[in-house]
Amino acid sequence: MLSHLFLAVLVLEVKKASGITLALGTKRLFCYNIFMFYSENEEALIRLGQKIGQKLVANDLLVLTGELGSGKTTLTKGIAKGLEITQMIKSPTYTIVREYEGRLPLYHLDVYRIGDDPDSIDLDDFIFGDGVTVIEWGELLGEHVLSDYLEVILEKKDEGRQVRLVAHGPRGAELLGAIQDV
Repeated sequence: MLSHLFLAVLVLEVKKASGITLALGTKRLFCYNIFMFYSENEEALIRLGQKIGQKLVANDLLVLTGELGSGKTTLTKGIAKGLEITQMIKSPTYTIVREYEGRLPLYHLDVYRIGDDPDSIDLDDFIFGDGVTVIEWGELLGEHVLSDYLEVILEKKDEGRQVRLVAHGPRGAELLGAIQDV
């Protein structure tokens, strides 16, 4: 009887709209949620980012994971549009941090170069600041640094990108729920 409490529920729904295919796989097991998209081109990835950006509030944290060229900065361009940022979004690869002003401040970080030494920059200033923090290569920081966030995993698939959103923590789950309504 008790084992039934730990069963996972998987719901699949496929929908196609404006170049984005949604494969909703909501798997709830210990508050673990996944939402999947397929983006056919760069414009669709930017539109997806914009829809995500429109749902963000102060202190939201997104961790972008994917190979070089998988679309992390492209998705961030869309997130910036959703935050009403008009500045050109550039990769923070060499600067580590880029800051932008819009409806909320956007802190765009690339932690690839800091590796496993998160103390080399003051992450708390960004993560607990008054804006939204987007961290490329955030998986390198480890779970001991990050606890409540939305992970965005980008993979090259055919000509487009597969995007998986994975909620970590209560705000991550709340944000994922809001995004599922797009």
